[in-house]
Amino acid sequence: MARTALIVGAGIGGLSAALALKRAGWQVRIFERAASPRELGFGLSLAPNAIQALAELGVAETVLSRAFAPPHLLGEVRRMDGTPIKRVDLPVAPVLGGRMAIALRPALHGALLDAVGLDEISAGHDVERFTQTADSVTVHMRHGESVEGDVLVGADGMWSVIRKALHPSEPPPRPSHIVAIRGAVEGVVDRLGGLSGIYYLGPGVESVIVRASDTGIYWFLSLARELIPPDMTTASAVLAHMAPQFEPTFRAVTFATEDLRLDELVDRSPIPFWSSGLVTLAGDAAHPLLPHTGQGAAQAIVDGVTLGRLLAGNVRVPDALRRYEAERRNKATALLHQGRRTAAVMRMRNPIACAIRERIVAAIPADAIVRLIARINRRAGTDVR
Repeated sequence: MARTALIVGAGIGGLSAALALKRAGWQVRIFERAASPRELGFGLSLAPNAIQALAELGVAETVLSRAFAPPHLLGEVRRMDGTPIKRVDLPVAPVLGGRMAIALRPALHGALLDAVGLDEISAGHDVERFTQTADSVTVHMRHGESVEGDVLVGADGMWSVIRKALHPSEPPPRPSHIVAIRGAVEGVVDRLGGLSGIYYLGPGVESVIVRASDTGIYWFLSLARELIPPDMTTASAVLAHMAPQFEPTFRAVTFATEDLRLDELVDRSPIPFWSSGLVTLAGDAAHPLLPHTGQGAAQAIVDGVTLGRLLAGNVRVPDALRRYEAERRNKATALLHQGRRTAAVMRMRNPIACAIRERIVAAIPADAIVRLIARINRRAGTDVR
């Protein structure tokens, strides 16, 4: 008889774990707090390690068909006023070591959701706590229902209930002192002038506008917190405050965007352990990263694939979870620290430091920058076999 995996959270990490475990012979039950498992949202990058992990799950081609996966990378780094700093024109696979893509979040989430199946998901189920014995684990819902299984995967994000139960004394998330606006828009790809994307740099400012499908653009604007008046709390107000400093291309794309989101970027410091008995964490519940790594979604997918591989067959669950944590923990922690370092460089406002940063960007060969990104991705690892 197939064993049952209980998964809290129907986001990218939870669905990846569910699909991997189903392919490994497990029954899965997914509990999602929201009334619908369909995910809205903006964009994400899928580096070669993410594409390889999605291939292991059997959904890579579906995702790539809905994303922007250029064989050739053509982009520019610009000052906010549009002055070019560097142009990048490189073949993707030979430099990065594999395919990469930019996708709108619903494209990835939808492909995973279709592969898992809606029948496996209990929406509107708010998990409040869990209990476990040596042989089983039970999740308890806020409305009173309880469900028993053989393993529990907490994939319930930054504010994970499962993580809180494992580490009740953990401090709040760590602020990065960066505010980000994110948006997605259709129908203005022509504004990129044939480029794959544009990367803007300024004092305390970082922004990317990039194609994410045949017709869609994903963009973000990250700002040092000090650049925004304290009483300015909406995405539209912050965008209106900053946009006059940018060139017309930026303004045309962002002002055409109706759906915006404003976030204070945070992460969490590493916890002593992810797993206890029959319970473990995955994705942002285990290792919430700043978006500066470009690896948040990728690492959640890889977590799921790794869980599926290590829980295949008649294995002891606690032993498999220890192996999972041993494989994934150091890589995720390295990315966490890398993201913090990158964020610190991007948010600096000192004019001399910003001028040096710009000169370094201009001087480094484009292929060296991309190869550095590829090396970081390889260190992140795929953990698929």
